[in-house]
Amino acid sequence: MGNTPYKLAGVDIDAGQRTVDLMKQAVRSTFTANVLADVGAFGGLFALQNLPNQPVLVASTDGVGTKVKLAAQLGRWEGIGHDIVNHCVNDILVQNARPLFFLDYVATSKLVPEVVASVVTGVAHACRAVGCALLGGETAEMPGVYVEGAFDLAGTVVGLVAREQLLPQPTEMQAGDLLIGLPSSGPHTNGYSLIRKLIADRDLNQVLADGQTLADALLAPHRCYVGEIDRLQVAGVALLGMAHITGGGFIDNLPRVLPPHLDATIYRQRWTVPPLFQQLGSWGDLPVEEMFRVFNMGVGMILIVPATAAAAIHALLPEAIFLGQLDEAAEPQPMVRLVDAG
Repeated sequence: MGNTPYKLAGVDIDAGQRTVDLMKQAVRSTFTANVLADVGAFGGLFALQNLPNQPVLVASTDGVGTKVKLAAQLGRWEGIGHDIVNHCVNDILVQNARPLFFLDYVATSKLVPEVVASVVTGVAHACRAVGCALLGGETAEMPGVYVEGAFDLAGTVVGLVAREQLLPQPTEMQAGDLLIGLPSSGPHTNGYSLIRKLIADRDLNQVLADGQTLADALLAPHRCYVGEIDRLQVAGVALLGMAHITGGGFIDNLPRVLPPHLDATIYRQRWTVPPLFQQLGSWGDLPVEEMFRVFNMGVGMILIVPATAAAAIHALLPEAIFLGQLDEAAEPQPMVRLVDAG
């Protein structure tokens, strides 16, 4: 169609339309009977049906951060689509909500339709895995705002929970309740500004102690925990709270769901920290406290359960890590204590 003034300014409308065409099939694959508008509508329509008593909508928005730079460097895009969905879904899962629909936002300096379509295909696959409709999104080409080659990805999820089932339940927590860790798949979406500094000029094809290449370990998609939580709740296991171990690691995230009179005691010898985190710590000569505040250290979600649930959890989730327990706090401000023995 030639060089229109808008294209000369750096924005290619035709590329934008081609991007939409490439992603339509993946987006439509997430649609359920609740979705009332097709791809391309000005607003997504989602019918609310079979609502519980006192329904509560739970929403969360987040980004993938600088992990996108590593994805760009290696030309591996689809995984970050899974990252953004699973991160957001885990965030609302902490409050016991299940996802209804998702919206994504992709921004770049120059639109490459195949790249954006690959990312959105990853988003769609992750949405479909948890029964969540990819209801809409936005692709923005913004030369001058983003430097050449820059790419950003963000997303918003909206979920539903009955008010009586909301978590956490801090008034039900007491000293002796157990802290159960569910393994992560890698750094998930946190700590990548530091990670990229630590791996600068290193061979991304080098093999770690667990057999993964450094590149594979760093780009492993963020794990989703909906299936594990569903399994526990169907079996009647009482969950008192959950903490998604994202930015801030153990140190900042666990206290967010605790009452003021309880601390979290974590025994570091209860699990083996994955080789990737050990290697990053060695390269950066990072203090232990800093590691547990930047990275998830191999634990992506922490559950708070009564001590009586131990046997059921062990049977239902053999991979679960018994990290520690809640203890009476010395100060009226919950904190995490990392203990070597135990």
